[in-house]
Amino acid sequence: MKPLTNSYVFACAFTFTLWNSIHPTVEDEFIANYSSRLLTNVPKNIPVHTQVLDLSHNRISGISISEFISLSDLQVLNLSHNLITVFDFSVFVFNENLEYLDLSHNNILKVCCLTLSHLRHLDLSYNKFTALPICQEFENMFHLEYLGLSATMIRRSDFRYIKHLQLHTVFLTLGNFSLYEPQSLAVLNTRSLHIDFAANQNFSFSLLYDGMSTSENLKVVNLIYTLSYKYFPSPPLMLLKKIKTTALILDTVDVQWAIILQIFLLIWYSPVEHLTVRNLTFRGPLGEPTKHDFLPLLSSLEQLISLDGSMKALTLEHVRNKLYYFNQEVLYRQFSEMNIASLTIYDAYMPHMLCPNRTSSFQYLNFSHNALTDELFQNCGTLMDLKLLILQWNKFESLLKVSFMTSRMKSLKYLDMSNNLLHHDGADVQCRWAVSLTELDLSSNQLADAVFECLPANIKKLNLQNNQISSVPKGMADLKSLEELNLASNRLADLPGCSGFTSLQFLNTEMNSILIPSADFFQSCPRVRELQAGHNPFKCSCELQDFIHLERQSGGKLFGWPSAYVCEYPEGLRGTELKDFHLSELACNTTLLLVTALLLTLVLVAVVAFLCIYLDVPWYVRMTWQWTQTKRRAWHNQPREQETVLQFHAFISYSERDALWVKNELIPNLERGEGCVQLCQHERNFIPGKSIVENIINCIEKSYKSIFVLSPNFVQSEWCHYELYFAHHKLFSENSNSLILILLEPIPPYVIPARYHKLKALMAKRTYLEWPKERSKRALFWANLRAAININLPIEANKEQSDVTYT
Repeated sequence: MKPLTNSYVFACAFTFTLWNSIHPTVEDEFIANYSSRLLTNVPKNIPVHTQVLDLSHNRISGISISEFISLSDLQVLNLSHNLITVFDFSVFVFNENLEYLDLSHNNILKVCCLTLSHLRHLDLSYNKFTALPICQEFENMFHLEYLGLSATMIRRSDFRYIKHLQLHTVFLTLGNFSLYEPQSLAVLNTRSLHIDFAANQNFSFSLLYDGMSTSENLKVVNLIYTLSYKYFPSPPLMLLKKIKTTALILDTVDVQWAIILQIFLLIWYSPVEHLTVRNLTFRGPLGEPTKHDFLPLLSSLEQLISLDGSMKALTLEHVRNKLYYFNQEVLYRQFSEMNIASLTIYDAYMPHMLCPNRTSSFQYLNFSHNALTDELFQNCGTLMDLKLLILQWNKFESLLKVSFMTSRMKSLKYLDMSNNLLHHDGADVQCRWAVSLTELDLSSNQLADAVFECLPANIKKLNLQNNQISSVPKGMADLKSLEELNLASNRLADLPGCSGFTSLQFLNTEMNSILIPSADFFQSCPRVRELQAGHNPFKCSCELQDFIHLERQSGGKLFGWPSAYVCEYPEGLRGTELKDFHLSELACNTTLLLVTALLLTLVLVAVVAFLCIYLDVPWYVRMTWQWTQTKRRAWHNQPREQETVLQFHAFISYSERDALWVKNELIPNLERGEGCVQLCQHERNFIPGKSIVENIINCIEKSYKSIFVLSPNFVQSEWCHYELYFAHHKLFSENSNSLILILLEPIPPYVIPARYHKLKALMAKRTYLEWPKERSKRALFWANLRAAININLPIEANKEQSDVTYT
């Protein structure tokens, strides 16, 4: 089995504090996590090949050798935050690979020592030791790099066994601290020293001074002193020669102004290059302060202004001033005249800062989270070397004045004005920015479209996120050097063009109001390598198809594709990723759609025209019109109360070529004898002066039945077709059974023209009488025909017959 590398082991060790699972988990075969299980004993089922074991945040009060003897590969063990009171190093005598051991935050009062030669990290901090738990066996731990200890007193002899070790970090927690023998820390050989005092007691100034003489990096937490500054001893001058610290962090400092001033004076004289003070609260003298209490303080401040020390960077964070009789201008002058490269005053409620009287060495200024206004550094020409200026979270309002502020900063490259109240409504006076300014952050302000009138000409990176910009006016900005532009969280309705940004490479327009981005963006912005346009309310329509095609052609230039590009409209497509949205070419190409519609219309017209010609639709329309006109004339010519009276039993329709059979056979056999039938024949009954169509309609209307003599000659006659059409119309309009079909000669289907579809339908659906060739069957034929016509007419028809004939 291959052991874990040291870097991997320690990476796993430092992530123990992030494990919050409530069940034991096995990350892999080498890592076992039993953290936060309310365990009172070490589990017995730990895999034997475990190399990283977490037993933190349980209730384990004691450990034994039998619980770890099988874990020969163990390298990292975390037993912090338990209830252990006595610890014996011999428990791990068989764990020769153990390198990381964390026993912090227990109740250990006593240790029984044994040399663990491979140990590199040992943490015994936040326990209940009275004296430092450093045994003689520690002197052989040559691999030890990190040592965490806790005690209530420190003597010179406590570190004698480890003074030869090359330690990287020593961490001391001094709860209820009662005794410190000066020079005790002097024997330590460590690069970093971290001292954590209790929050409810006064710190030891001797320990602070010795700490500065011990390590390069010093961090002190809970620097609290509640006694009068008169009892605070001044640092000895000899101390300055012994100080080794170059990076000092003071966290949670609550002292009187005079004390913090003395500490600052010491640090200013010392080799300290980087000083960070967090959570600083300074107070006035105890009792009722007078003017005379502040005279020596003011003198000391002026003295400090004139000094040149080793300090390069000063950081003050979360400063609270409880010194009410206080001339702030003196303090502002103190800071402005400091001969350092970097100054940070963060969250100090600072309303103003003075311009240095002489050319300043400041290269970095951070005054974030204060109350600074537009009057800062106006007409200030002494910040010639300033390169980075951070003024976020203040109360600046005028972008024009901000530009004037920078105009004389000849070296300024970066300016952060985010989270202010900046606006620019356009003005007759032009903005004047530092020529050297290349990066500007104006995010989270109140800027609108007019901001593009007031921007640095040589800017390369511009952040305008979270403002009120609705568009980028064309021709207003000419930023030829601009490479990165952030317009996220504004009110843009479309992607901006690059007419004024010819060098643009990165553009962010996320979270705007862009429904349909311009598809020609990359054509107008050929140098853009990355576009962030996701998280907009995209309207998935035909116009958006071009933008989707643009992504496929851009070669991965759309950042966040496809998850950040989702349809918002219409409602039915909400949540659909743009990559899954498709519409046909026909639905989106208007020209193609019109051509297709035109072609379909032409085809439809052609089909209708063909059907009209094939089915003789114009003929039927003409006949319907004539029938309607005839009925209308008849209605106007006759009295309203007069109704049509049946005068004939039947109207005969036949071809003139079949007239011989009609005159010799049909009429004689029906009109003679008992029960004679009165027939309407066009030669006898058509009224002269009326049109043929009108006579046909009148005869059909006045006849109970209509007899059609069918033969090949019938289908060739145009007038027979008229008569059949009108009779068929009566059949449906009066819902009567008035048609009688006589098949005189067989009619082959192919002989019947296409327009005679009514005749085809009648012959297919209605029974017809067929003229028999045998004489013996003709008697039955006439009997059936008489039976079909049998009806009593309401009146006798004795009208004169007409002699009109037609062919």
